[in-house]
Amino acid sequence: MSTLRSERRFVDGPAGRIELAVDSPAGKPAGLAVIGHPHPLYGGTLENKVAVTLARAFSSLGWLAVRPNFRGVGGSEGTHDEGRGETDDFVHVVEAATPWLGDAALPRALAGFSFGSFVAAQAAARIRPPAAHLILVGAAAGKWAMPQVAADTLLVHGEYDETIPLAHVFDWARPQDLPVTVLPGADHFFHRRLGLLKRLVCDYVQRRRPG
Repeated sequence: MSTLRSERRFVDGPAGRIELAVDSPAGKPAGLAVIGHPHPLYGGTLENKVAVTLARAFSSLGWLAVRPNFRGVGGSEGTHDEGRGETDDFVHVVEAATPWLGDAALPRALAGFSFGSFVAAQAAARIRPPAAHLILVGAAAGKWAMPQVAADTLLVHGEYDETIPLAHVFDWARPQDLPVTVLPGADHFFHRRLGLLKRLVCDYVQRRRPG
């Protein structure tokens, strides 16, 4: 496992500064992962345990992991914009952080939990070149108008998710022939299942390593 350097940074975004938690490997990064947190009006921040777990999964593989606070959360300026401005900010963070890799050809990944999955999925349609990986955990199907996503997207959902019922995720995924990885016994916040979630994400990224 790489030695990590964790810090807070700020970048100027479309609606003011954006606060970031940045986990940097000691050596050359293997890629960039940008991770979205759950709904800010219900307590979601970059410190959310699922968002942190996603960051740790990428960090353990030597990736640069970046978690922005959405508008109006922590040190991020602006006000909640129901996903529109948050998507603009997310795309902006991906573009702003890419030069930190030192090599623009390295892969990029987008990930998000709950409301963050809605933001990450929308951002995926706008990122060029396309992200190498898209990971949606507790996908916000039925809550927000989730867009169609790439066939190789990793979808992970809890069997007993009380916030976003699994049936709603199947209804969204079915027309796309999109597989859903269901964690038995898991609730929306993956209590006691975060270690398994991390392992699933690591396995997915390593299986699909470019080259």
